[in-house]
Amino acid sequence: MTPRSPARSTDPRHDDHRRTFPALEPLAGEEFASSWWGNAWVEALEDTALDGARLARGRAYAGRGHVDAITVTPGRVMAYVHGTRPRPYRTEIRLRTLGDDDWDDFLAAAAARPEHIAALLDKDVPHALAATADLLPAPGDLIPDCSCPDDGFPCKHAAALCYQTARLLDEDPFVLFLMRGRGEREILADLSHRNATRSADECTRTATATPLPTVLAREALADRSLPALPPPFPAPAHPGRPPAYPHTPGSPDPLGLDLLATEAAVRAHTLLTTGTDPTARLTQWQDAVRLAAAHPGSGLTASTRALYRDLAAATDHTPTDLARAVAAWRQGGRAALAVLEEPWDPPAGPFDRARPALIAADFPHFRPWRNHLSTRSLQLRFGRDGLWYGYESDPDREDWWPRGTPDADPVGALTALLGR
Repeated sequence: MTPRSPARSTDPRHDDHRRTFPALEPLAGEEFASSWWGNAWVEALEDTALDGARLARGRAYAGRGHVDAITVTPGRVMAYVHGTRPRPYRTEIRLRTLGDDDWDDFLAAAAARPEHIAALLDKDVPHALAATADLLPAPGDLIPDCSCPDDGFPCKHAAALCYQTARLLDEDPFVLFLMRGRGEREILADLSHRNATRSADECTRTATATPLPTVLAREALADRSLPALPPPFPAPAHPGRPPAYPHTPGSPDPLGLDLLATEAAVRAHTLLTTGTDPTARLTQWQDAVRLAAAHPGSGLTASTRALYRDLAAATDHTPTDLARAVAAWRQGGRAALAVLEEPWDPPAGPFDRARPALIAADFPHFRPWRNHLSTRSLQLRFGRDGLWYGYESDPDREDWWPRGTPDADPVGALTALLGR
C-alpha cells in the first residue's frame, strides 16, 4: 500500500511548535527512507541499538502499521505503539534542541545562497547547508523511552516509532527542524526577513557607490574621423578537423557527431572562401546520399552499416537504395544521381548517333529505351548534362549499378566501364 503523505493540522490556532501526523499506512517495501537525511536518522538509531533482534521486531511493527498518530515537538517525538497487549504503550524519542547561535549560523548560511532557500522550499536539504549546524542525529543522540516493561535500548516499540519517524522526515525535512527547536513558519519567516534585509543592504550599497563615468551627448555625436577597419583575417587553407568524440553509454553516436562536425566545418570553409553553400539547394535525400558518399570506407565497417541504416530510415529508403545512390553520387555527383533516378526522353541528336558509333566500335547489341542503351549486362545512360554514364548488372537481372567514369562519347564511357 502507498503510505499517506505527512499532513499538518489545518487548524489556524495550531502552534507552529507542535505537529501531529495521522498514523501511516503499512509499508509495502522494506526501505523506510530514500532521502539522505532520512537514512541518517535510521543509521543513528541502528548505530545506537544494543540488540539487533529488538530492532528487527521494531522494524516489523513499523512496517505493519502498529504506530498510531505521531506528535512532534521541539526535542521530542511521541506516539502510542501497539504491542502484544490490548493497551498500546506510550513511546517517545528525545533529542537535543539547537541553541540560538546554531540556528543563527544555519539560517545565515541558508539566506546567503538563493539555491539553498529554493531547496528548502522544495523540501530538500543540501549537504552543505546541513553541515553548518548539528541538525542530523549522531549515534547516541536519540534517547528512547517507553511505558512497556522492556528495558532494551531501544525497545521494539521505540524502534518502531523511530522507523516511522524516518518516513515523516523523508517527506518533509521541516519535521527534523522542528525536533531541533524551530517550526517551519518560524524558519521561513526568519529567512524572509534576512533576505529582505540583505536586499535592502545591497540597494543601499548600490545607491552610495561611485557613479559610472558619463559622456555628454554632444560629445558622443560630434563629427570625428574613425580609423580604418583592420583587414579581415585570411581564410584557412583547409577546413578544421573536429575533436575525437569518445563512446560512452547514453551519449550520441561518436561517428554521427564526427560526421556532422566535419560536414559543418567543410560547409563553413566553402561559404567563407566562395560565398556559396554547396549543399543549400539539395533535398533531404540528396544530402543523405552526399553524406554517405563522403564517408571513407563506406559499406565495409559496422559503423558505416549503421550510418547507412540510419540515413536510409530517415529518408524512407532501404540501405540498398542508399548504397546504389552512393555509387551514382561517386560517379558524378548530383547529375549522376539524377541519371540513376530520372529516366527521360532525349531529343534527336547525340542519343540517336550513339548506336551507330557503338556498332562501328564493334558493340552492336545495345537496345534503346528512353535515355538508356542496354545489353544483357551493360548499360549506358544519357544524362541531361550531355554525358554518358555506365552501368552494370548480372546478366538478365535488371539490377543496374553505376560503374565507370562519365564521358561525352558513348564509346569512351563504355571503354571506361570495361576497363579497356
